[in-house]
Amino acid sequence: MDLSSYAEWAVRLVNDGEPPAELGQVFTLAGEGREQEAIDLLNALLVRYPVRPQLSGHDGQSWHLHLAEETVPCAVMGLAALVADLGVSRLGRCADVSCSRAFLDTSSNRSRRYCSARCASRANVAAYRARRKIGQ
Repeated sequence: MDLSSYAEWAVRLVNDGEPPAELGQVFTLAGEGREQEAIDLLNALLVRYPVRPQLSGHDGQSWHLHLAEETVPCAVMGLAALVADLGVSRLGRCADVSCSRAFLDTSSNRSRRYCSARCASRANVAAYRARRKIGQ
């Protein structure tokens, strides 16, 4: 069962919704390298928000599992599954100083530092302008 889409719910909740504060804190702790604390908090969220899997067969597909459509429990479960597969270091907060959005790093080389290409570009342009200003 692929839970990556559910992990993306966690990011959307943290960035755009009304998540439990602890869900956003998981990304902050992970981004700060506080792995054990992030794991402990994620485990506490799994206890607080249990999931209910259901068998589903739709759109001509064979029977497969879905998580019940309760946003927070599904997001927590997806995030836990991603951490179990890829590690807590794949969670973080945007490195752009004017942004604090959460992100999942699913890149092959674990190099993601920004929540979006827009933030990465803005940070790179600001760094370039700062270097030029120093050189003048």
